[in-house]
Amino acid sequence: MSAGKGNGTLWFGLGVVTGVIAGVAWWAQAQETHRKALYNPRPIRRLAALGFISGRPTIESVTTLRDYLGWERNQVLRRRARQLLTRFEKALA
Repeated sequence: MSAGKGNGTLWFGLGVVTGVIAGVAWWAQAQETHRKALYNPRPIRRLAALGFISGRPTIESVTTLRDYLGWERNQVLRRRARQLLTRFEKALA
């Protein structure tokens, strides 16, 4: 009976590790997708990308927002990006 229990624990552990690896891969892909969406021709997609970034105050987000501000011409989106950048810089200081 103990051999079966140990085998179940092994499978559970492998499942957890596989889940973590899949989650990290998905997260990295989502980050890249949303970063690229900042430069989408459609303003609504760029706004959605800013919304996604708004929950992720990281050094990478700060760098991305600085680059984005140099590119964006829409004043509403520039204002939102500037607000996020200011908030992130304060949070990371």
